Amino acid sequence: MELVRRRTLIQRMKGAALLQADAYEEVEADTTATGQAALVVGLVALAAAIGGAGAGAAGFWTGLLSAYLGWLLWSAVTYLIGDKVLGGTATWGELLRTLGFAQTPGILYIFGILPSFLGWLVRFIVGTWILIAVIVAIRQALDFGTGKAVLTAILGAIAYFIVGAIVALILGIGPDFV
Repeated sequence: MELVRRRTLIQRMKGAALLQADAYEEVEADTTATGQAALVVGLVALAAAIGGAGAGAAGFWTGLLSAYLGWLLWSAVTYLIGDKVLGGTATWGELLRTLGFAQTPGILYIFGILPSFLGWLVRFIVGTWILIAVIVAIRQALDFGTGKAVLTAILGAIAYFIVGAIVALILGIGPDFV
């Protein structure tokens, strides 16, 4: 059995934000890191709520719930596509952990509170950074090349949005097109 290197939560977040493959390998292998990944998701949701302060308390709770449900759903969809369809080797838990830590750059969403163009620019840069981190996380968790990781992310995003739209229609939430 291989020993898992034990970095602190902050060290793991830093490694994930810096796109260090070994940081993703570490959290993938550490089955006790799922709680840490969940904490990262919550911290990013909090930063996003502060960065978009106009939403108020209801917006915060909705954002937090959405962040956790989105993380669980995205991890499941990515697992099914990457592992079952594209032949990667991972468990759902491994994807939960790596994709949770891939959200680390989202801590900077707090700067989305900056006025106008600067706030938009921060959100765009951070969103792009997270996308790259997600591809690294998928690549490391599923143990395949970057091309397959990108394909998994694209197919996963399409499936995620379709499932999300169906759930929104069933629950009667989202934009009213009537």
